[in-house]
Amino acid sequence: MALISLAVLLAACGGDEHGDLKTWMTDSAKDLKGRVQPLPQIKVFPVIAYDAGALPDPFAAAKLETAKPGGGSGIKPDLNRRREPLEAYPLETLKMVGALQSKGHPVALVSAAGTLFQVRTGNYLGQNFGVVTKVTESEISLKELIEDTNGDWVERVSTLQLQEQETKK
Repeated sequence: MALISLAVLLAACGGDEHGDLKTWMTDSAKDLKGRVQPLPQIKVFPVIAYDAGALPDPFAAAKLETAKPGGGSGIKPDLNRRREPLEAYPLETLKMVGALQSKGHPVALVSAAGTLFQVRTGNYLGQNFGVVTKVTESEISLKELIEDTNGDWVERVSTLQLQEQETKK
């Protein structure tokens, strides 16, 4: 009996309470039509035959030219000599931290990766075949050899300045 009374109660609640809304929606939708722009015309491009069978391969090894050995100044580094420890570091990472005299000749103290090295005239620094030409109390002068785009070796003069230590307070 409870089941029948529940069904009657639900049927009474399910009346047409949104009927006016449904009528308005139906009336408003009568005049609506979709307005879609027509698609643009597809351009037809001319067909061009491509026959690359008779052409040389642009990626063949014969097409690639290697850098010609420098013939300009005749300067080139000695690639057969034994490398010095400070040649493993870029010049920008080396710091001159001091200078002293040893047997009447100036010696610079250079810090690289937390290690101190003694540098004299004739030693090599940096990764560009830099040879030390002069050591003073405030700087190290060196001559580097750099390869240009033509394969020629060009000299460049560089200096490594003494780095002042910050005093801790």
